[in-house]
Amino acid sequence: MTNENSSASPPDIDLSELSEAFGEDNQESSTPTETAADQVSQPSSEKAQSGQVVTDEAESPKIPIRDSQIRLKSQGEEVHLLFPKAKQLSVKAHWSEMWAQLKHRLQSGERFWKKGTKAQLVGRDQLLEGQHIKAIAQVLKEVGLEVTTVKTQRRKTAVAAAAYGLSVEQIPPKKKSAETSQDTETSTSAEHWDAPLYLKSTLRSGMEIQHPGTVIVLGDVNPGSKVIAAGDIMILGRLRGIAHAGAQGNRTCHIVALQMEAMQLKIASAIARPPKSPPKGYYPEIAYIADSGIRLAHAVNFFKTHIFSLSRNCWVDRT
Repeated sequence: MTNENSSASPPDIDLSELSEAFGEDNQESSTPTETAADQVSQPSSEKAQSGQVVTDEAESPKIPIRDSQIRLKSQGEEVHLLFPKAKQLSVKAHWSEMWAQLKHRLQSGERFWKKGTKAQLVGRDQLLEGQHIKAIAQVLKEVGLEVTTVKTQRRKTAVAAAAYGLSVEQIPPKKKSAETSQDTETSTSAEHWDAPLYLKSTLRSGMEIQHPGTVIVLGDVNPGSKVIAAGDIMILGRLRGIAHAGAQGNRTCHIVALQMEAMQLKIASAIARPPKSPPKGYYPEIAYIADSGIRLAHAVNFFKTHIFSLSRNCWVDRT
């Protein structure tokens, strides 16, 4: 490697059946089934019968309307579909309710975009399964929006979006200010990464996967696709796109592929490009940072023959 300095369209869906597709609750973020109004009304009526003055102090805090509804927002040349935060809702969020909100917004709201405008689904902490993503992509396509990316905090949503052929940006939940300042210096170390993201699919041209941890792809990474990970990258197939490991600056990270044909490799801030002439044969290889930049080695027994030197901030040969 030479070092430097530095979609497919979804199948047609019967819109009359979409309510059934969205009839299941978001089970992973479930709350009691009674509404906030039910919780307050019973004690309020008892106080009224006993002659006590009823005040609003016992009521649960109200959630702003904009935080409890689906919204469409112009962001540069894209349109973002913003989902409400599941943890901010005071009642159980039903998919049928959010689906009704989306249809109402698309039918009654002003269309401020041109046909063919790219759209990003900002799922936040909501659980979006494959059938939900497919249905949303189709209904947005009917109004001239092309879904290209899903931004989410949920691993299951990220996997479902990648399987559908969309780019994915998985972001960790926001931490409190005290926790953020405490983790500033250690955020690049492995113990602060998210759990690995497993993708059982081939990444097509135009797809981009971003994850704050290690990414493992059980398939090929085709030219024009990109994988960006805070941790290591493992491709159990052919790596022919772009891979960036240690994206937060961790120089101990690796990129492993059964067949290394990458357009570009990047680890932390080091960059390498493929040689002009292809190798005579392919075998599992590992990319790592050495004194002279990114180097390739046989993946077999690499950790027996190499060790990371803290003083030199790179991998060195044990011998």
